[in-house]
Amino acid sequence: MSYKIGFVGTDARTLLSALITSTATSENHPEDFQGVVVRGMPSMPPFAKTMQWPIKFLPTTDNSKRAYAAAIIEALKDGSIDGVVPMPEDLLLEGLVDELEEAGFLDSILGFTRKSSFIEGDKIACKRLCREYGIPVADQWHEVDARDYAQVSKTCLALIDQYGGAVLKYPYSAGGKGSRIILNAWEIKEVYDTLINDYGKIYKRFPGKKSPWPLLIESRMSGVEISFNILIDKNENFQILPTSMDYPERFPGPASKNNPITGGMGSISPHPMETSALLEMAAQDIVKPLIKALKDQNMLRPCLVYPGCFLSFDGNMAPTRIRVCEINIRPPEPEWQPVVRRIRNLGPLIKATLQGNLDTVTPEIRSDQISICTALVTGSGGPQGQKGYPWSCTKGEPVHIDFAYLNKKKIQVIPSAMTYSDEEGVFKSDGSRVAYCNLNATVKPGESRAKAAERLRKKVLTAFENGKIRVIPRENPEGNRLDLRYDIGNHFDMAEELLPTKITV
Repeated sequence: MSYKIGFVGTDARTLLSALITSTATSENHPEDFQGVVVRGMPSMPPFAKTMQWPIKFLPTTDNSKRAYAAAIIEALKDGSIDGVVPMPEDLLLEGLVDELEEAGFLDSILGFTRKSSFIEGDKIACKRLCREYGIPVADQWHEVDARDYAQVSKTCLALIDQYGGAVLKYPYSAGGKGSRIILNAWEIKEVYDTLINDYGKIYKRFPGKKSPWPLLIESRMSGVEISFNILIDKNENFQILPTSMDYPERFPGPASKNNPITGGMGSISPHPMETSALLEMAAQDIVKPLIKALKDQNMLRPCLVYPGCFLSFDGNMAPTRIRVCEINIRPPEPEWQPVVRRIRNLGPLIKATLQGNLDTVTPEIRSDQISICTALVTGSGGPQGQKGYPWSCTKGEPVHIDFAYLNKKKIQVIPSAMTYSDEEGVFKSDGSRVAYCNLNATVKPGESRAKAAERLRKKVLTAFENGKIRVIPRENPEGNRLDLRYDIGNHFDMAEELLPTKITV
């Protein structure tokens, strides 16, 4: 009998997690595991069939929490699935775990209840929790009323003077797009206006005309960004999974008005700065006090947390200080993709998390490999002169994929914003992040990780530039509507130039 894990959601991390669960071979756990996609995107079943992937799909009537809950509960009752991993944070914020608890299946789902989901859903409340339990965060953070621009400006000016910058954060769920960096006084009003323009309609729904509009303002943190995927069970056991590095800006270079933070343009694993000392620091300074907080607050249960952090280093690039930006309560997208492609026993890890014996299952990591994930997004152009992702996007154009070529080059394509036309038998773009290209490479003896990453980067770029995967524009059948970032993976090279000595894992 296989242990069947349902990965819940519509995006690429959901499909890839199910695929890895069904196909990865553990060295220490011979049981059979089956990955199931709960809902997914319309393109995913025909895509999986084309690729002959051993994945099952569980449909829902719609994309609502109630529809997901109904489908999951029925599947748990009839044995179609044994465990559940929600991927979108919205489902947890809306109470998916609570629905399963009412149905008697609380022990079958990973994640927080609606009440406990404030850890991601309310950044200000999370900051208070961190302060109470000694989890390091920004040196200063302030809760202000977003309607009071004078207070916002005064707070930002003080933080710019003392820390060289301030960060405005819409404190509720924002899909990774709610943070705005301010580096000098000239930027305050423009950044503030942009944030209010983006979230003003939501703020206006707050009860009472005079209710404050909560806004989090933090001192800017310098150093290197790094995040950790951490599995925690009900008995306080935990495992830190491999690290990854995100490329959140639409284009290379720092975030700005014309280079916005997106849902993620790509990622690499491991993070170029990952070391055993860093993982131990994360365990001692973040994970253990967080588990104590969860236990004390009666919130401890099987979960995956994803704290985004900033690191400081000494002259030998040894980590000296870690601070938490925010704590997410679900796997990240796309950072999760290269992480799970390096794990051999994802199924056993999830099963152990649900059953409370995570101390008996150690992550089996392909430590000699690096993995790169590159998002292929909708570029500019179209009937209304669309600007492209993450702005306005053209939809409904055919997706051409040379499966034979990509399979030969070991480039794995994971569909995301795609539809499928049964009548035409073709995949079509649905805008935004259309697909992802994933690649692993084993670092050869005597080869640097930077050179291995460059091999992968060139493989993706060669396939892209030769039209092996493209969205066919209406106005140019020979063209390609897709776009990508050309620099995914370059940070291995940057890290090697920065380090006085070679990192050892």
